[in-house]
Amino acid sequence: MGTVHARSLDPLPMQGPELGVQADDIDLGEPEHEEKQEVLENKDVVVQHVHIDGLGRTKEDILTYEIADVFRAKNLIDTRSEELFYYMYKILSNLFMDCLVYNHQFPIWRTNHTLKWEGVWRELGCLARTASFAVREESGHSLKSSLSHTMVIDTRNSTILPRKGALLKINQELAGYTGGDVRFLKEDFEIQLNKTLFWDSVLSTSLWGGMLLPLGDKPSCIADRFYLGGPTSVRGFSMYSIGPQSEGDYLGGEAYWAGGLHLYTPLPFRPGRGGFGDLFRTHFFLNAGNLCNLNYGEGPRAHLSKLAECIRWSYGAGIVLRLGNIARLELNYCIPMGVQSGDRICDGVQFGAGIRFL
Repeated sequence: MGTVHARSLDPLPMQGPELGVQADDIDLGEPEHEEKQEVLENKDVVVQHVHIDGLGRTKEDILTYEIADVFRAKNLIDTRSEELFYYMYKILSNLFMDCLVYNHQFPIWRTNHTLKWEGVWRELGCLARTASFAVREESGHSLKSSLSHTMVIDTRNSTILPRKGALLKINQELAGYTGGDVRFLKEDFEIQLNKTLFWDSVLSTSLWGGMLLPLGDKPSCIADRFYLGGPTSVRGFSMYSIGPQSEGDYLGGEAYWAGGLHLYTPLPFRPGRGGFGDLFRTHFFLNAGNLCNLNYGEGPRAHLSKLAECIRWSYGAGIVLRLGNIARLELNYCIPMGVQSGDRICDGVQFGAGIRFL
């Protein structure tokens, strides 16, 4: 695990020709192992440095705090390997507990329900020295312990590229009452409708929305807010580049909505029909959405008015590839509209991959 280097405080016998003492003139006598061991255990020492192996991911501030007692050792008994192993074990046991999740699923009539407890130890850091102050002031560790409930009604024939059916998904998450240092109530929903039209075409519409309410005096954390923008949500915008920002860093928002309208058709002239060609679809899309922070002292009408301001929207066309019932790929040509100051757009060709698309 590690090695402690200690030096005795008692001076060693000096030797050398310049001191007039030769090594052969010193009578060391016969070694007495038992007596020597007894003396060493009680000999006063000073720990000069500690060498630690296998702790590449451990932060230096944690190590300094945990092994501070070792540097205060006054004899060899205080630097035994059992003591060092205890300190290192405390550090490693904390680092390994990144996330704990408990799920319980059960059906009720036509709905499926999921109850989940989640305990997460999170660390927010700055990837560059140019990170904004709004990000730096939230850097560090946080512990989230939350209970969540999800209700799903899904009548679609496919989760990736459905031709018919509908989806209703409502999720609630409550954090802070089972421990942790973050407290909030989070609500979000997803609605999707699919209808088969003529010539094997499909009309699909979807709507997302959510709201985050901080509980207590602390504001919401960057890691818990909503983010919007990118090839899987509002196309034509860069990933998570819609909404509040500070010095080029996007901070997310406490409320959002996003809607999409799609027309899926087979490939022109139906190449590979009945085989590989059926995995491809062309689509024309129209997306819109907004993300912001709300003043919860105002009423619902003021909230809706703020969400209706500065709407970002885009339209375009592209090709969709279905990868079984696992994921899908999109290659689109996007034209972003309603661009606001600070938004980062992707005007032209945009590629996306994922399992959940607007």
